[in-house]
Amino acid sequence: MAFSFRRTTGLPKALLATTTLVSLLPLCGHARAADQMQIMERQIQAMQAQLTSMKKEHAEEVKRARAVLARQREEAENNPYAQRGRYIGQPRTAAQPLISVRPAKPGADDGRPPSDRADVSSWADFQRATAQDEEVSVGGIKVGFPGGRPTIQSSDGAYALSIGLAYHEDFGGFFNSGPRGNDTRGAFNSFTTNQRRLRIPFMFRYKNWVAAVTPDFGANHNDGYVGLYEGNLNYTGFRNTILTVGYFQPRVTEEDAESSNDFMTLERPSITDMVRNIAAGDARFVVGGLHYEKRWWVAGYFTGQEWGHRNASDMSSTYYGGGSGSTIDSQTGGMLRAAGRPIATKDVDLHVGVSAIAAFRLACNTGANANYCSRTTSFGQRPEFDIGEASLVATGSITKAAQVWAAGPELGFRWDRFLVKGEYYHVGVQRSQANLPAFNFQGWYGAAAYTIFGKPRMYNIKEGAFGAPGVGADQEFNPALNHWGALEAVAQYSGLDLNSNINAATAGITSQNGVSYVRGGMQNVYTGGLNWYPNRHFRFMVDYSHFVTSRSVASATNVSGRSGNSFAARIQAAF
Repeated sequence: MAFSFRRTTGLPKALLATTTLVSLLPLCGHARAADQMQIMERQIQAMQAQLTSMKKEHAEEVKRARAVLARQREEAENNPYAQRGRYIGQPRTAAQPLISVRPAKPGADDGRPPSDRADVSSWADFQRATAQDEEVSVGGIKVGFPGGRPTIQSSDGAYALSIGLAYHEDFGGFFNSGPRGNDTRGAFNSFTTNQRRLRIPFMFRYKNWVAAVTPDFGANHNDGYVGLYEGNLNYTGFRNTILTVGYFQPRVTEEDAESSNDFMTLERPSITDMVRNIAAGDARFVVGGLHYEKRWWVAGYFTGQEWGHRNASDMSSTYYGGGSGSTIDSQTGGMLRAAGRPIATKDVDLHVGVSAIAAFRLACNTGANANYCSRTTSFGQRPEFDIGEASLVATGSITKAAQVWAAGPELGFRWDRFLVKGEYYHVGVQRSQANLPAFNFQGWYGAAAYTIFGKPRMYNIKEGAFGAPGVGADQEFNPALNHWGALEAVAQYSGLDLNSNINAATAGITSQNGVSYVRGGMQNVYTGGLNWYPNRHFRFMVDYSHFVTSRSVASATNVSGRSGNSFAARIQAAF
């Protein structure tokens, strides 16, 4: 028994220890659970604090966004033209938006009408004009309106396409303009209309190479003429220089250098229209160029035929008139114009210049005898309202003509809002036969304009001529804001003398070799008018003219001399 007692005396102690441990386990578990609960509570509190902070930040963002929207609404109400973003002008990166807008620079737009011609300028000038205008970028392609003309270009401006518009619709008529004696009535409508110009200039650019194509759906003096105003290739890589080859309008005379969107009156003075058509005019083939600086301008071109001049399907009535399908040797000629600007200040501009033009060799046409070549010329002018009326002064056909030339001075002076200008030209016709006399004609004009409100006419150094008035963005027609655009009053007098050798001893004698005198008549036109520009893209013109002509042997509508009046209006759109 004693042995057994010793073997079992450790068992109660072990049981006691085990029981104690088991009884303590729940207490330890409860302690750990309490710790975990405390940790979770602290985490929840931290999350609640973070959520509260995020709510505050979100509220601040919402507040700021509402403030921005409020400012934008206020700006939109006060100035709807100011809602423009910002674009750097470089190719789009991942950080840049797909569509972005860069606003125009303040004061970059002088509000003057775009030209009626394709916009041919150097790549550098094109980029500067683009940088000044509002521009939208869509995936690296930029769309803008430099110079008021819709333009699509690559991000660097190397590739570009511009599309423009020159829309002139004329309407009006003649009154107290009936014939005298045995004169025929002529097409002197009491009221009619004419789509005078409907040009859509296209300009295709690759850096300094520019192709210009301008179809015209409303040329000349009768509705329905469709043709080409210009189609040429230009290089502009030299400083302030444009080199051109193709069908083009060479800029001869100050009036001809102006865009038709800038004219003071509906039509050019008779003498400048007559001179330019000797070897220049619209759609004339040329090789040459022009260069300009702030103080001077010069241009020279070798010229050929007009577009459509040899079109046999349009005998004697080509796009610009006077063509013949029997031409076997086309005309060649040339022109030179130089202009200076000795005074150029903010309020004063003085323009002086000289223009010269010549047809070195007139077109040769075959007649009944295919081996015989005749070279003739003629001149005739309407009374400066082009709605289909007949010419009152005309020379008739001058045979045996070898060369035709013209030259004369230009003068213009601007003082603040007042502009006056004028030109004189002498025209000569040399004959190809020694015993036939040369003929000499002349013409002149003087014009004045005063800008009543809006930006006054200013000098355009790229044309070497005066441009139209301007309408700033804060002057565009809006009666609610007391904005009325620009308004100018104009006046013009022009004279044309198509008589030559009428007092010569041989006057009235004709021979097989041609006439020895020309009684084409004299014409004087007095014009006054108003031009209103609600903005840079639109214009409304009204002209009243009184004309007086002496008799013209070659014009059936003016055998006895004629006078009359016209009232004309034009609506114009220019982009």
